[in-house]
This record gives sequence, structure tokens and C-alpha cells, in this order.
Amino acid sequence: MSAHEGPVATSGLRSAGWFQAPSKNGILHRSWLRSEGLPDDSFDGRPVIGVATSWSELTPCNAHLREVAEHVKRGVWQAGGVPFEFPTASIGETMVRPSAMLLRNLVAMDLEETLRGNPIDGVVLLAGCDKTTPAYLMGAASTDLPSLLITGGPMLNGRWRGQTVGSGTSVWRMTEEHRAGRMTDADLAEAESCMSRSRGHCMTMGTASTMALLTETLGMQMPGTAELPADDARRRTASHLAGRRIVDMVAEDLRPSAILTREAFENAIRVNAAIGGSTNAVVHLLALSRRVGVPLDLDDFDRLAREVPTLVDVMPSGRFLMEDFAYAGGLGAVVAQLHDLLHRQTIGVSGRSLAEAYAGAQRWDAEVIRDFDAPFQPAGSGTAVLRGNLAPRGCVVKQSAASPDLMVHRGRAVVWDDYEAYLRDADDPDLDVERDDILVLRGAGPKGYPGMPEIANLPLPAKMLAAGVTDMVRISDARMSGTSYGTVVLHVCPESAVGGPLAAVRTGDLIELDVPGRRLHLDVSDEEIERRLVTEPPRPWQARRGYQRLYVDHVLQADEGADFDFLVGAETAIIPRRSQ
Repeated sequence: MSAHEGPVATSGLRSAGWFQAPSKNGILHRSWLRSEGLPDDSFDGRPVIGVATSWSELTPCNAHLREVAEHVKRGVWQAGGVPFEFPTASIGETMVRPSAMLLRNLVAMDLEETLRGNPIDGVVLLAGCDKTTPAYLMGAASTDLPSLLITGGPMLNGRWRGQTVGSGTSVWRMTEEHRAGRMTDADLAEAESCMSRSRGHCMTMGTASTMALLTETLGMQMPGTAELPADDARRRTASHLAGRRIVDMVAEDLRPSAILTREAFENAIRVNAAIGGSTNAVVHLLALSRRVGVPLDLDDFDRLAREVPTLVDVMPSGRFLMEDFAYAGGLGAVVAQLHDLLHRQTIGVSGRSLAEAYAGAQRWDAEVIRDFDAPFQPAGSGTAVLRGNLAPRGCVVKQSAASPDLMVHRGRAVVWDDYEAYLRDADDPDLDVERDDILVLRGAGPKGYPGMPEIANLPLPAKMLAAGVTDMVRISDARMSGTSYGTVVLHVCPESAVGGPLAAVRTGDLIELDVPGRRLHLDVSDEEIERRLVTEPPRPWQARRGYQRLYVDHVLQADEGADFDFLVGAETAIIPRRSQ
């Protein structure tokens, strides 16, 4: 028996199925990797650690992740593992059209198949921009290999003429000011250059920051790392330590299935409410929970958030940015404020419980992170789930970023089936629209656009901006950026493209919004809604080829996480069939 055949039965490592295989196969696998300069003992019982990177120059938020990967690999080597960095598809919400959400499931599939088909015992996941983080969590959860995620961190605060400028949030505000004639072209250009002044993802409490913090809350990211700015040296130190830790996780056989429990998801939902987190978290957590078989539904997000106040005063709900949040005490300070609302026995990648991981956490700025008894916004101001004849399977609204005077509202619907048409009409000074009207955009759900883009926060009509209007009720089957604000009803389900009642709304219909009562109602009889859907059926997106066709054929609705129907559930990453 050769030296490489013996350890198969004793190493207990998945990679042994490749590198310690007898005869021809073991030789083939080892010999090709020797071209990378690996010494002989790299193949004798050392855990093989994948370092998955969503780096891309087309994904600005993740453009520094190759440097992060180098720090991870140092830690892996130091702990006795063998690291292999590999790429996956990369999706940046700032660039990808029609929506990065269209490709979230593709990235998850890319990661899952790479992990299944290669000699990997554990993996460190490097993500950052909105959809890369949930995509990596979904792919890793589906293989259930020991996994640890590191986000790239938020940018430093934007500063312009003495003002704090936040990515996304300030864009929406300034472009509205520009359209209203209150901001010049030169002012807007100067502000643009002051906004993204370092590496990292959005530094508002958008989806990227939200998902980083929720990943840490779930236990899939090392404690105290989610909020650190991308250019903070401590993030590189944390990456080095994560490289060490994943080697220990392989030895401990600590897998996502042991971490992503029902209690962990409940913690994430409550933390999302406390931080004023993105509505996109609803879709991503629903998809992730289904990957690991944890029962979670849309109503959980409302029920679990009702007793949680918004504690964090960060844009778009508040004034500050993620750099301020980090220096104020970060997630640890929020966990400390939430007391017994959290399940503190849940285990994370550190091997410690939530209680142990944040024991002694301090808050250093009570203006950024408020007291539980004197919160930024009162309990129940998080994401609300509404139902009614217009959204029988639910829809959501981010209360902390909405206008209080519009939370109960009845108005005339003004309807568009095409986003581009709306943008053209919105600048028409003669548009038939009044301040109490409700703007309705449909055909923008998972199947309808396709990909459920972040366009629900429609820019207000120029006529309204000129009249001093700053918010209107908007309703759509689309999503909106976590950096956005306004009274926007999102994720209307079922979407119009599959025959949801939203497809039956006509301009002139009256719609009733009652957020405290959790109700969204179209003042049209059930019989008339059904007649309209039959006589004027919706027109779904016609995807002719490739991935878009696969997506439209298999994507689930928003209340099921917009995952693919054939990806729900997990399957252990057994050693695949031989290739030679």
C-alpha cells in the first residue's frame, strides 16, 4: 500500500477521497496540483480549505476581496490547512441589469456545484454587495460543509460640504432635489465625487450592511466583524483569524445545519427590526431557511418584530452611517440592548453561543445606538406584513423609513405596467396626478421583469416635487433598495405576471392602505377583479433562452424567497463519482 493510500480510512477528511485515493486517481489529483508548487505534505491529512471569492472589477463593493483572500489564506496555512482560492460569478447591484437579484440563484448554484465537485473540507466565503452574501449563504447551506462568511465591510462615510453623504439614500434625495430645480448640475456632480471615497459596500443600512449584520447574528460570520469599515486594518486581522478558525471548524465538524436553526432565524428577524434593516432581508432569509429545512414564513417577520423598537439611528431611517455604527459599539451593543428578546444559546462559527460571543459588549455612543427604553423609533416600527384582496399572499412595508401621515391612507390608483413608461411620464408637468394618489407599478416581480428589481421606490412625479411633496404611497410587486426610504409597499404577492390581483388594478380605482391594521385593499368586488383578470390577462415576461428562461420557468414567488423550486432543501456534499 502506498503512503497515500493508507490515510483514507483514518484522516476523516472529505479531501482524502481525492488526494489519498489509491493508484491512478490519487496520482492524477496530486500531480496536477504540484504544478502550483505545493510540497508533499500538503496532501497528507491536512484539511483543504476553499476560499470562495465574489471579487470582480464589475462589482465595486467587492473589488478588494482578493486582498482579503490573502489574509484568509495566511490564517489557513498558519493553522495547518491548505487553502485554495476560487472565483464564482459576481453580481453587483450597482451595475447589473435588469437586476442582481436575477442572478442571486445562479451564484448560489455556482458555489454549490464548485463545493460539491472539488476536494474541499471547509470553505471561507468572501462576499459584500447585496446579493453575493445571501447567494453564498444559500450555496454553502445546500452542501452543509463547514462554512464561514466574511463580508468586505462598508465604505467610509461620505462627506460633502460639511454634510454626511450616504450611498443610495443621498442619491435618491439629491436627484429629487435636482429634478425639482433646487440643486444644480455642478452641485450634483461634486456630491457624486464625494460619496464613494473608499473601498467597500454601501455605508448606509442598505441590504449589504443589513445582510452582513444578519449573517453575523445567524452565527455564520465571526462576532464583531460585520460592521468594520473595509479600510479598517482590523478587518484584515479578522480575515486572518477567520482562516485559522475554519481549520478548527473542520476538525470540530461544525456545519451550517448546526448553526442555522429556527432560533437563529428568529434572532435575525428581531435584529433586522432593531437596526432598521432592509426589506430585502425578508426575501433572502425566507430563501435561506428553505435551503436548510427551517420552517419560516412571511408572517414571522411581522410577529417577531412587533415588540422590537428601532434602536439604530442610521440612514435611510436615521442620520448616521455604518462607520459611526461600528465605532458606537456595532452589533454587540445592539445585542446587549435587546436583552431576553434574543435566543442567546444559539451557536455560531466561533464555537461560542450568542451570549458568550457578545459578553461584555459596550455601547460607546448612545445617540447612534439608542436605549431599549428610549429608542430611535418605538416597538413595532420595523417591517410590517400586509394582506388583503390586493395581496392575498402578503406584501411588506418598511415602517421606519415611511411617512407616519401616510400609514393610513385611501387614494386613487394611477397605474403603470412599464417602468420606463413611468419614468417618461413622471417628468411630464401635465401628468394627471395629485398628492393623495397612489402610484402603482406592476409587472416587476420575480417572473415579470424578470428578477424583481429594486424599482418600487418610484421617483416622485416632477409636478409633485415642484409642489413641495416629499412622499407618496407607492405599491409594486418589485423590491426597493435597502438604502431607500418612503411609504413604499413592496413584494406584492402573487405578482401581477402570474395573475395576482395587482394585475386587475385600473387607474381611477380606490386603494386603502392601513399599515397598523396590516391591510391593503382594492375597493373593487372580487367578481370584478376576477372578470378583469379573465378579460385582460397579464402578460408574463417572454424569456427565450439561457439562464433567464430557466429563471422564469422555476423561480418561486417572493413569499417563498424567490429561490428556484428545484433548489429547496439541502443535500450533504458526498464525494462525487470518479472523473477518471
